Amino acid sequence: MKNLFLILFLSVFVISNLFAIDFDTANKIFFEARRDRDVEKIKALISTLEGDKDLLTSSQLLTVLADSYLEYGLWGVEGKEKEKIYEKARSYAEKAIKLDPNNGRAWYIAGASIGRLAQYRGIVQSLFMLKDFDRYISKAIEILNDPLYRTFALLAMGMRYRDVPWPLYNYEKAESYMKEALKYTPIYPNIYLELGYLYLKMGKKDLAKEMFIRVVKSDPHPWLIKTHEESVNLAKKELEKLGGI
Repeated sequence: MKNLFLILFLSVFVISNLFAIDFDTANKIFFEARRDRDVEKIKALISTLEGDKDLLTSSQLLTVLADSYLEYGLWGVEGKEKEKIYEKARSYAEKAIKLDPNNGRAWYIAGASIGRLAQYRGIVQSLFMLKDFDRYISKAIEILNDPLYRTFALLAMGMRYRDVPWPLYNYEKAESYMKEALKYTPIYPNIYLELGYLYLKMGKKDLAKEMFIRVVKSDPHPWLIKTHEESVNLAKKELEKLGGI
């Protein structure tokens, strides 16, 4: 029922404003949808933004739409459908960058979308995509002022150096980027989760266990409630493998 009211609100809002939605309203709805992983809310937002008369002239609205597609791909759809959604996220993010080359959030979304798309390509093709990933994420890190999105970008680069196959991985760089991410959003438990996975790869099981315990005992970031729940469940599974807390 709550989601029905939201859809009706968005429809009335758009009609009453000649098919326009302002950035602050769209961004607030996006953050709420991501916080709760509310599929209907984010689908309604996507539909509203794609019907907005100012979309293609607004880097900010394009960015919210790209971010909505990225999140929708992460937890709103299954299987092959994810690839199509990530393609849209990348496309809208690149449109936002063309309108405003200093839009750091859009640079991050474009890079993150490429990282997700690489999962659906063969090893050779995914390695070719790495150059674009590095370019977008490096630029995001360079120009982002928003601490949360700077955290996302630094963590993405850390995971890149942890997970990309030989000879392109670098565990020391991965650790450096992840620890840098902690400076900007220390209450984001995903950083500790990813550090835990890194230390497992490095053979440092005691440090890995310490990171997973931090995840389990952490408080959620107020805008990432469902993400926190997922991280805690994953950390608990790793702790079971390591003999528990």
